[in-house]
Amino acid sequence: MKVRYSTNWMGPISLDWYRRRGLTTLEYHVQEQDNPYTGRKAGEHYKMELIIDNYSCGRIDVRGTTDPRGDEIGVPPMLSLDWCRFGRWLDTFETDDVWTLDQLVELYERSNPKITWDTYSE
Repeated sequence: MKVRYSTNWMGPISLDWYRRRGLTTLEYHVQEQDNPYTGRKAGEHYKMELIIDNYSCGRIDVRGTTDPRGDEIGVPPMLSLDWCRFGRWLDTFETDDVWTLDQLVELYERSNPKITWDTYSE
């Protein structure tokens, strides 16, 4: 039986996670028309906090093991663009036995862009 892999996104979902890493910026806007949802009136000035670089983390679900529920491999935060590329690659990849995250990443990076990991430490 072949072992198959797929990413399972789990975050980060906290704006504070991005703030602590300096990954947000403030943009100033002028409300173009009245907005009943926010209560802002046309011409009103407001600021909006935006994320500069999106990150994704979660796990890799591993199927085809002796455990009928499969297995999981934790994946630390990486740029979301890299998460998407890595996930698409994993969808096409199979092994005869379960590989570690390091093994998967090493093979992936041989023919794909290097993954940008979150290196922030608290």
